[in-house]
Amino acid sequence: MSARRAADARAHFDTAQAARIVGLPPARLRRCVNAGLVAPTRDGRGRLCFDFVDLILLRTTRGLLEKRVPVAQIRRVLQSLRRQIGRRPLTRLSIFTDGKRVVAWDGESRWQPESGQFLFNFDTGGVVTRATKVARLPAPPSLPRLSAEQWCDLAMEIEDSSPLEARAAYHHALDLDPTHVTARINLGRLLHGDGNLTGAEAHYRDAVRHDPASALAWYNLGVLLEDTEQPDEAVACYEQAVRLEPELADAHYNLALLYERTGRARDAVKHLAIYRRLVPRR
Repeated sequence: MSARRAADARAHFDTAQAARIVGLPPARLRRCVNAGLVAPTRDGRGRLCFDFVDLILLRTTRGLLEKRVPVAQIRRVLQSLRRQIGRRPLTRLSIFTDGKRVVAWDGESRWQPESGQFLFNFDTGGVVTRATKVARLPAPPSLPRLSAEQWCDLAMEIEDSSPLEARAAYHHALDLDPTHVTARINLGRLLHGDGNLTGAEAHYRDAVRHDPASALAWYNLGVLLEDTEQPDEAVACYEQAVRLEPELADAHYNLALLYERTGRARDAVKHLAIYRRLVPRR
């Protein structure tokens, strides 16, 4: 469940932030820069500054590296693509591995960037191993200074259209204010949705540590504990959530189901009745 509390901006991230968001070690990230795979700017002190487009290209690079595509080949692929697609941004493409070939796809056509050879589009689902999904992002404008609250608002605004940008914005909010509970909850929810349960649990637990009165943080932690087959701990979280916010309907519903499974029929009926009162049948 999302925490809600927008700014029009794009971020620049230092090497440590970019490495954490993309999932590459800082040393590997610097090698990608030195190899010309991305071209981040530098600040007044000469430090690397990565924007959202850089992050997406690095995510693509990480996916290809994980498929054992050599860095030199990745560099050739990106150079070829820049010549082949003209002014269209690379971030509008998806890049795959198909056996030993690297394949580009623009939503309509598939081709090998190194040779320029187009491929037939039959059986794409079975043939192509997806390295990464590249979001369609515009080139970033210059960055105004934003507060943690503004970064969080921006992230909530763009979650549906640009989840990678949203995750990066939540990280930036937390870099500025590690106690920002809304950013903790929403970043945890995005990680939870991606199957990163360890990361999600860490953010949910940080949220309840920083704000023990956040019913939503307790609820989301309960959902995660239920997903990881810890029903007793999940019940405790849901109970805390409804104590703090008695009208949190989903928590009552989940409690009813867990109580029913453990033979606490009276408690199950009680919370199901509360849920039905809060969410009347339409």
